[in-house]
Amino acid sequence: MPTEPQTPTLAQIVRAAVETADPTGADDAATQLLTRFEDRDEPVTAVGDVEEQLFEARGAIDLDGDSEALTTAVAVATYLAHRRDQIGSDREELIRLATRAEDVA
Repeated sequence: MPTEPQTPTLAQIVRAAVETADPTGADDAATQLLTRFEDRDEPVTAVGDVEEQLFEARGAIDLDGDSEALTTAVAVATYLAHRRDQIGSDREELIRLATRAEDVA
């Protein structure tokens, strides 16, 4: 019987972030982020450049940078990649923590 929770995959992290940032699924850019990472089944801890991959995806998806949901989803995914224990946290709290962490970085 495992004593520690299984490390989430990059796909699971991105899904949790998109569901947090765009719970109704109304933002096409956030949905595209989800689609882009849906097959990334490696543990997030095995991905050495998570922040860079998320940032590059954001730039490729939203050339004008006008999707607030996508920006928030990328911030939350980046945060969750390092704070996996926060998956499933209160939506508003998670967004607040992620954007605060992004401002500090």
